[in-house]
Amino acid sequence: MPRKIILDCDPGHDDAVAMLLAQAHPAIDLLAVTTVAGNQSLPKVTRNALGVATLVGITAPIAAGAEGPLERSAEYAPDIHGDSGLDGVVLPEASVALDPRNAVDLIIELVMSHEQGDITLVPTGPLTNVALAVKREPRIIERVREVVLMGGSARSGNLTPVAEFNIAFDPEAADVVFSAGWRVVTAGLDVTHQALATPAVTERVAAVGGAKAEFMLDLIAEYGRRYADVQGFDAPPVHDPVAVAIVIDEEQGGGHVDVVRAPIAIETAGKHTTGMTVVDLRPWVVGEGRTSVALGLDADWFWDLVVAALR
Repeated sequence: MPRKIILDCDPGHDDAVAMLLAQAHPAIDLLAVTTVAGNQSLPKVTRNALGVATLVGITAPIAAGAEGPLERSAEYAPDIHGDSGLDGVVLPEASVALDPRNAVDLIIELVMSHEQGDITLVPTGPLTNVALAVKREPRIIERVREVVLMGGSARSGNLTPVAEFNIAFDPEAADVVFSAGWRVVTAGLDVTHQALATPAVTERVAAVGGAKAEFMLDLIAEYGRRYADVQGFDAPPVHDPVAVAIVIDEEQGGGHVDVVRAPIAIETAGKHTTGMTVVDLRPWVVGEGRTSVALGLDADWFWDLVVAALR
């Protein structure tokens, strides 16, 4: 049976690819898409989610959630994603209606109405919605199968020397999620920086043809230009679909993503380290706890998944 997931996202160029992959892959049963402020404001990322859903054929409910972090002011990422959150692409007029429920309520409703262990949460933006769901209904902790998220890093950050954007946007929410006691797998920069949209990848995408491929080519071109200007990448890392790929890899028996169990804590008060995911990879500690970090990726396999999703 395909894995039932809720994709919690802030589209976002790479979130758009995550939506495509979650909708198209037969190992995934996409129950809902929920949006959260992050790459851009909540109205903008929600508008983007509805447009992408229209393009890729998502019929699952789409609901909007948190407008900002639990305790901090929102600091978006226009340098990477532009003023719209999806600059450089043309989205179709949305034919998908926004669900009237709040995203947090929808997450709780779906988890509580399914059997224990049925649903995997896949957050690819800040963790505000998931943290609010935990606070509002703690029973979801024992009912969720696992949380597979994009965020953090075991080594270095991108927003600061040690903090990755999603975690740093709302570190208090991340602290709630990582310390809740459920299984958490994080696809951080260690692994997502291996998912590069190289010229060879764009050639494969172009060969597919059609509206979705054209959309993705435009997406990669704009996203790549911004990553080159801001962070010096020759080819942009497509972060968010790696979290979806981890779920697919698990369903297919593993072997394409190197995931290591290790204790992970979130720094919320450091003078220079707020937003850091403190991953304990000391050899005598590795293997303990309920949190894991992805460190390696079969990039060819990953892009095979994305290209197949386009087809």
